[in-house]
Amino acid sequence: MCLAIPALIEELTTPGNAIVNLGGVRKEISLALISDAAVGEYVIVHVGYALQKLDQQEAQRTLEMFAEMGQIDELRSELGVQ
Repeated sequence: MCLAIPALIEELTTPGNAIVNLGGVRKEISLALISDAAVGEYVIVHVGYALQKLDQQEAQRTLEMFAEMGQIDELRSELGVQ
């Protein structure tokens, strides 16, 4: 199953890339599809690309729903992290 999930930008790396936190997993993604991303902002991530920015309240609500559905463990598995 492929999901687009909220991730917190923790670090801007090379131009157009960032390290994000995906439910406790740090991963480098591309910011090529959005503009003006900053550390501390949430983005929706799918297949290694940030698709759009998301406000903190909506990101937290979405992450809580994933947790309630047991999706966080599935996402960790897809990322190869247990």
